Amino acid sequence: MSKINWEKIRQEWETTKITFKALAEKHDVPEGTLKSRRSREKWTRDATNKKDATISKKMQPKKEKKEPVVESDNLTDKQRLFCIYYIKYFNATKAYQKAYECDYVTANVNGSRLLVNASIKAEIQRMKEEQTSDLMLDVRDVLQKYIDIAFADITDFTTFGKKEVPVMTEFGPLIDDKGNEVTQEVNYVDFHESTQVDGTIITEVKQGRDGISVKLADKMKAFEMLSKYFDLLSDNDKKRLQEEKLKTEIAKTKAETKNEETGSTKTIVLTNEEEMRKVIAERKAAKEDE
Repeated sequence: MSKINWEKIRQEWETTKITFKALAEKHDVPEGTLKSRRSREKWTRDATNKKDATISKKMQPKKEKKEPVVESDNLTDKQRLFCIYYIKYFNATKAYQKAYECDYVTANVNGSRLLVNASIKAEIQRMKEEQTSDLMLDVRDVLQKYIDIAFADITDFTTFGKKEVPVMTEFGPLIDDKGNEVTQEVNYVDFHESTQVDGTIITEVKQGRDGISVKLADKMKAFEMLSKYFDLLSDNDKKRLQEEKLKTEIAKTKAETKNEETGSTKTIVLTNEEEMRKVIAERKAAKEDE
């Protein structure tokens, strides 16, 4: 999949009259994503194409730094203000009173009447959907971080294994009778540079008597959160989540089960995923019966 050129998309939207739907289809991106990006980055159209973009500067709400954008060209300036205030307060009377600068009684009567206006009703619905789209984007950002935590691999942060190193003495490397350095096999752990790893999922780095240790964010809590929002995950992430949870359960059982009668333990040899699931299910059932 090619990288999305957001700068090009923004320029096209700001300098033409193309609709979001047509722009989304042209560049193969979700329409909701386009609208959310427009709101966050404050895209604005050229003055010649501004008819459906915003209300006039004179009619902008006072002291409001950021407001939803009204796109309909079938509304008056006052009606556009009503839509903006309604999305902010979800109160027709208050929205009418602010937009039309009138008394409470008048606003209470006319506010509800505006809500049945077809053009106003449609625009408010569109703005609600855009807000929902923005909210969903935020939720997905949070979920992505939990996905990063749940699927984190220690090899993303360290390299470890065995290697040959010279045997050192107080005078330097130990040399054998043939003049060669004497080596020995040792275990090693090398940490990647901080600029090469995702530090946002590392909760602790410390140096003790046994060396440096790195602690990652809690994978089990990430599993719990992702399970709550399972329907929002992609099919690929759903599959990965199930696989990771299974691996964690298998590691937890350590392929051992307790023999209640003798008090001893026996090792279970698991040859496939189905047998793994069966053992885990049996252990859970046994705990529930206790």
